[in-house]
Amino acid sequence: LIGNPNVGKSTIFNALTGMHQHTGNWPGKTVSTAQGEYKYNGETYRLIDLPGSYSLCARSAEEEVSRDYIQSKEADAVVVVCDATCLERNLNLLLQILDMTSKVVVCVNLIDEAERKGIKINLDKLSDCLKTPVVGAAAAQGKGIDELAGRVAEIVCEQEEQLCKGNKADSLTPEMIWNRIAKVVDEVDIQGGGYSPRDRKIDSILTNKATGIPIMLATLMAVFWITITGANYPSQLLSAGLFALEDKMLDFFMSTEIPKFFYEMLVLGVYRVVAWVVSVMLPPMAIFFPLFTLLEDLGYLPRVAFNLDKYFKKCSACGKQALTMCIGKLMLWDKPYRYLLSISSQFCFDFK
Repeated sequence: LIGNPNVGKSTIFNALTGMHQHTGNWPGKTVSTAQGEYKYNGETYRLIDLPGSYSLCARSAEEEVSRDYIQSKEADAVVVVCDATCLERNLNLLLQILDMTSKVVVCVNLIDEAERKGIKINLDKLSDCLKTPVVGAAAAQGKGIDELAGRVAEIVCEQEEQLCKGNKADSLTPEMIWNRIAKVVDEVDIQGGGYSPRDRKIDSILTNKATGIPIMLATLMAVFWITITGANYPSQLLSAGLFALEDKMLDFFMSTEIPKFFYEMLVLGVYRVVAWVVSVMLPPMAIFFPLFTLLEDLGYLPRVAFNLDKYFKKCSACGKQALTMCIGKLMLWDKPYRYLLSISSQFCFDFK
């Protein structure tokens, strides 16, 4: 299972495998992969969810893992997941994989989103053009999953052939790839596409030079204020409960014959530090990450990354690191966190 990031690979993976899955790193690799099993017509299939990649011309660890596995002879079939809302962007990876193996099933996911945006794709023409099975799916609603499993079964049951035809992906020039992409797009005759008028109006405000930065700063400041202010109350409750338990633990140990140095190390050392970390850090994180998840689901975080990309490039970074910056700022601005540092340093001094 391979595709660009954010095309719904994990949704398809979960729909097929359910809870029968596990994640981990392959030996010598730091990129996580997921593996799972599912049954279809009495046969058991093992599914490998490869990291999201835009190309097989490896320039990152994720792309290297995906390329090496596709080039190996371990896979009986390759499912390439594409985004129906921006199919042209996904064809780069798809055409490279088709140059390496013919045992490919194309899953055009997010068909429902494409319909809402007025995008129509003739899947039959796309299948004829690519000379490989194409399945339309809306994985979030469970549509097309059974058909996809059936197509995979057909490919696997066909006469076995050598998966890897050669390392052609590295020899393809960008001009060759884009000429083939343009040819596929012309033959398939994709109707609609582009941004909806509503999205363009939103972008004209949120990414405008005059209004984008002020709105972004106001939004992030609101998130920080809600996080820091809202975390005070649950922090106080957690702190009161945990340290009340600490007093009871001390009273219990003092009534026994356990050596003093042992229970002080256990209670005043290990337990107190854990209690401080939980009471101080858990509430801000429990508020901050759901808020950022909401902003991501609303599509605002990519616009924040766009607004900050120019400035991040000046320090050899990119706008996608805005989330990391926001977490760092939250840690620096949060007074309880600075108090935690002082308490921790004082504890280390006392323990020494």
